[in-house]
Amino acid sequence: MNFLIITKKRIILISSLIFTACISILIGVNLTKSITNTNKKLPIYSVKKEEKLVSISFDAAWGNEHTPKILEVLKDFNIKATFFLVGDWVKKYPEDVKNINAQGHDVENHSNTHPNMTKISAEEMATQIQQCNSKIKEITGKEPTLFRPPFGAYNNELIEFLNNKKMHCIQWSIDSLDWKDRSATEMSRKITSKIKPGSIILFHNGGKHTVEAIKLIIPKIHEQGFKIVQISQLIIKENYKILHDGTQVPETKDSTQSPGVKE
Repeated sequence: MNFLIITKKRIILISSLIFTACISILIGVNLTKSITNTNKKLPIYSVKKEEKLVSISFDAAWGNEHTPKILEVLKDFNIKATFFLVGDWVKKYPEDVKNINAQGHDVENHSNTHPNMTKISAEEMATQIQQCNSKIKEITGKEPTLFRPPFGAYNNELIEFLNNKKMHCIQWSIDSLDWKDRSATEMSRKITSKIKPGSIILFHNGGKHTVEAIKLIIPKIHEQGFKIVQISQLIIKENYKILHDGTQVPETKDSTQSPGVKE
């Protein structure tokens, strides 16, 4: 009868082989993840610009108390901004949608009911975008070309759907954090210290101190030599690529990347 004699040397050898196998598996998994991540599609966070152009945007999902005051401030400074509206908000406040559009601001899509777009099916995703587009077009006569995902949540399916609809997915490079009730002074200090050509600044129409903040921020942006334009005027409409940090740049002749794909 043969007995398997397990010596200390054999145990060390077996352990070494198991360890090596585990490391190989982990390397393979990480390599696969790395390869997969290179195909991750990105929204536009900012735009590479030689000119000192920036954009101010407002998300409107629920309340409406401060919208008229925001519009007054923008009108006083002769500023055109971009408003991302939820379909339910559009239905509830049609007169404000008319005013936003009449004053020359971008009126764009922020979904129909403000869901996390990565938590719903492709069919629901399409419905969210199309229903909001229809509500906005019914009032303004114009179909939105920009979409800002609720909570900033996105995935490849969302970017691909928007690309197929000739729409651009827009994030932001500077968050005012007005929804945290930051003071106007604090928001002004943060934004004006971070601003650069191609920046996209995020505000909310319901922020407690947003009106006071933009009164401070707009003159300081101008003092730094920047011009504020709608996001539709800031972005590159075609022949572009998006870098790993979400910066939209012109596509070079030797580039083979598709729009919205992480470099």
